[in-house]
Amino acid sequence: MWLIFTAMLALAIVAFVMAAIFRDDAYRAADKQNKGFWLIILGVAVAVNLFVPMLFLQLAGLVATIVFFVDVRPALQQVSGGKGFRRRGRGSSSDGPYGPYNGGR
Repeated sequence: MWLIFTAMLALAIVAFVMAAIFRDDAYRAADKQNKGFWLIILGVAVAVNLFVPMLFLQLAGLVATIVFFVDVRPALQQVSGGKGFRRRGRGSSSDGPYGPYNGGR
């Protein structure tokens, strides 16, 4: 059982960190709740997993974590135009939406 509880805690911590990394305007652009809402929900999930040994509350935190990973995070990545930490090979800073900008040449 401790392995399951540890995995739930690890998922909640990773989700909290990812929620903190995305910018606040990405949440508004993705039409999701604001950043503060998700930080509070995921922070409570982390706290419940650490300090409150009630399975019902831990499962509610797990549901919130899964919703963040399945629904919110992909929408934020799409709006942000990135894949989170794997941003290599995305082109140069002078690339436009239809390819590289060549300065009118």
